[in-house]
Amino acid sequence: MQETTHIHIGQLILKKLKEEERSIAWLARQTHCEYSNFCKILKKQFIDSELLLRISLVLKYDFFSHFSQFIAENTTKCGK
Repeated sequence: MQETTHIHIGQLILKKLKEEERSIAWLARQTHCEYSNFCKILKKQFIDSELLLRISLVLKYDFFSHFSQFIAENTTKCGK
């Protein structure tokens, strides 16, 4: 089975924040997380799905789609 190592959700969130010209502190407040904890979260490749859902809703962006696309591409290659 192939690894999903090319998907780094923390980096994707940071990229979206920059596009939206929003700060980490703003997103931490919007998701009811402490700033220091949120900084640690953004360094992670994977995060809790409930938190990712909250972030997706706040930023109005489907971060789960990156994983769905990976699944679609890899199941097609396997002939499933």
